[in-house]
Amino acid sequence: MSGLESTNAGMSERATYAARRVLPDAPLLAAAEGRAPRHRPVWFMRQAGRSLPEYREIRSGIGMLESCFDPALVCEITMQPVRRHGVDAAILFSDIVVPLKAAGIDLDIVAGTGPVVANPVRSIADVAALPRLVPEEVGAVAQAVQLLTAELGSTPLIGFAGAPFTLASYLVEGGPSRNHERTKALMHSDPKTWHALLGTLADTTITFLQTQLRAGVDAVQLFDSWAGALSLAEYREFVLPHSERVFAEVESAKVPRIHFGVGTGELLGAMGEAGADVVGVDWRIPLDVAARRVGPGKALQGNLDPAVLFAGPAAVEKQVRRITAEADAALAAGATGHIFNLGHGVLPDTDPGALTALVELVHSL
Repeated sequence: MSGLESTNAGMSERATYAARRVLPDAPLLAAAEGRAPRHRPVWFMRQAGRSLPEYREIRSGIGMLESCFDPALVCEITMQPVRRHGVDAAILFSDIVVPLKAAGIDLDIVAGTGPVVANPVRSIADVAALPRLVPEEVGAVAQAVQLLTAELGSTPLIGFAGAPFTLASYLVEGGPSRNHERTKALMHSDPKTWHALLGTLADTTITFLQTQLRAGVDAVQLFDSWAGALSLAEYREFVLPHSERVFAEVESAKVPRIHFGVGTGELLGAMGEAGADVVGVDWRIPLDVAARRVGPGKALQGNLDPAVLFAGPAAVEKQVRRITAEADAALAAGATGHIFNLGHGVLPDTDPGALTALVELVHSL
């Protein structure tokens, strides 16, 4: 049995989802679904936390992973930027390694470093020993989603998960990596083990997303944060089939699916093939160029450089106007919608007032 066949052998049955909230006027959902929103929607990756003083206060003395398994705390942190900034979507406060931790993998999020894995995965035996996630292990996340959908009113809630490749990179490297050398070495030297690993992680990602969808999230985003380290050939051979499976397994939920990676300008065409409805674009590629690479029939999300928020109101407005003009050109070229966002996450030292002003500016254009 080949690596890909072995991953497909464990494919979960197509999930069924209960009736969810109907939000026909939500601008984010309209833009993602190719309808005309009443204004250009805007939200920020990593808006839930980091830059907000109320977040730092409520998280004081509480570890990151501990926070992610406290439904009431997750609800409060997720709501904070919605109240403060008036963004068009909430994104669930969580972390991409939450399902790995929930399944029983020995890891922790170390301040100033990121996720650190006690026993890195380097062999087929290591892959076979990985615990499988069951929905009950992320029941606290489902509870948080239910609390949020009851409180958010007409504001959509975005759920998310880490893509198989990015999760694999953490597991193989043992933590964050600049060059992903162990990851690429495994990929090229032992494709069978590599595909078995990504198949297992795709199962985990699917279970985590399906749990959020059953609980009531209104959209989902798949973060392939480190995919930009790959060549197009590597992405197509070693990553794309597994991301495709993730998107296929949540298609029946009938909610917008967003796909995002950093430094992925050369991969946008392949990422557009993976099955998402919206492709996120970082700040390095103009949106009209991204639209041509992705191809028609997809909405785009992005793409202000987070660092520009430190440059003052005039500079921010100049860049926002440039981006919205490029987005309009992308729409004319076949993109089905535009969701304004940063090209990556909010930086920790960002002035919250700059984010509030940015939302007001985008809504006014």
